[in-house]
Amino acid sequence: MRRIFVAIRIALYAIQRNLLRASLTVFGILIGVAAVIIVTALGAGARDSVGHQLESIGTNLIFVRPDRAVVSGARAKGNGRMTEEDGRAVLRESVSVAAFHPQIGARALVVNGDSNTSTSLLGSNMSFFALHNWGFARGGAWDEHDEATKAKVCVLGQTVRNHLFGNQDPIGHVIRVGNFPYTVVGLLEPKGEIFGNDQDDVIIMPIGGMRSRFVHAAPGQVNNLVFASTSSDTTDRAVAQITSVLRQRHHIAEGAPPDFEIQTQKDMQSVQGAIYVILTVLLVAVAGISLVVGGIGIMNIMLVSVTERTREIGIRMAIGAREADIRTQFLVEAVVLSLLGGLAGVAFGGVVISGIARVLDWKMGIDPAALVVSVLVSAAIGIGFGFFPARRASRLDPIEALRHE
Repeated sequence: MRRIFVAIRIALYAIQRNLLRASLTVFGILIGVAAVIIVTALGAGARDSVGHQLESIGTNLIFVRPDRAVVSGARAKGNGRMTEEDGRAVLRESVSVAAFHPQIGARALVVNGDSNTSTSLLGSNMSFFALHNWGFARGGAWDEHDEATKAKVCVLGQTVRNHLFGNQDPIGHVIRVGNFPYTVVGLLEPKGEIFGNDQDDVIIMPIGGMRSRFVHAAPGQVNNLVFASTSSDTTDRAVAQITSVLRQRHHIAEGAPPDFEIQTQKDMQSVQGAIYVILTVLLVAVAGISLVVGGIGIMNIMLVSVTERTREIGIRMAIGAREADIRTQFLVEAVVLSLLGGLAGVAFGGVVISGIARVLDWKMGIDPAALVVSVLVSAAIGIGFGFFPARRASRLDPIEALRHE
């Protein structure tokens, strides 16, 4: 231990004596370690952000939409095989399904006085708001009478409200949606973006009126059905029950491909998670290359140091230093350089992560595992790339080393 402490003191003195060269040497390690820490923090932050975004659209949701493939194998042009009655049948016959709402969509120009905007229209029923955990900033949803009579009432998202009314209260105002006057009965709380799409840029209205006025679809026809399982543990059972009921209602023979597709929030999270894992691995591999380049830089500078200090090595051997002492001295110096680069990389990575977290409004921090791995890798690089110069120094002939000028 005493030998190692002496070697550390000598290494620090040698680094201080050539501070600029040492700083340039550790720069490659700094960049590599900082890259590893930043990449892992970004991956974790992105996964958390996507998870929060998926949770914002609801919990335990199951999305069912028509498939283009029909039983005969031909390609269907529409999606008329999915209806509201399908949803009601699933709700009646599936014990693992708690609720559902139908959904149909379109786009339209919306006008209020001199203000106008093009936005998404979404037709559904009153269950929509509960399933998507979407509260109201002002007003509320329509009632059952409005739904039954296809009343011209609607609920605005915050983005549409800002475009049409600014900061004014829109409740009770009549706006023109396409060619029809609609009364605003509710203003939704802000949801933000999900996968780059503004959830607040929407107008929601009873599905019956939406279907007859804007889509001109057959009675009961929907674009998709959204179900909620009774809990996260029953999602798989709910999917099986939905599949069974819809296959029976659509007269699809056993073994034939269904004419609908089912996707759950778990599926979305799994896909996003797999994408981020792949990206993180690739970026960490790039950062690893930077670490290797930094290690080569340490080896080169240590070889130069051995050449410059050949006479010093000869003097130390002449007064009793053993090969192990010389090897330890240069090996410790390489490890100290590498660790200094690693610690500087951790500090730099922490600063960058803090800046990115503020800009993106993500919860990000240094992963303890990434921190430990980065420091250990830095030490390993110092040992690996410093061994050859240390071994070369320890193998010098004392007599030849003393003659060196």
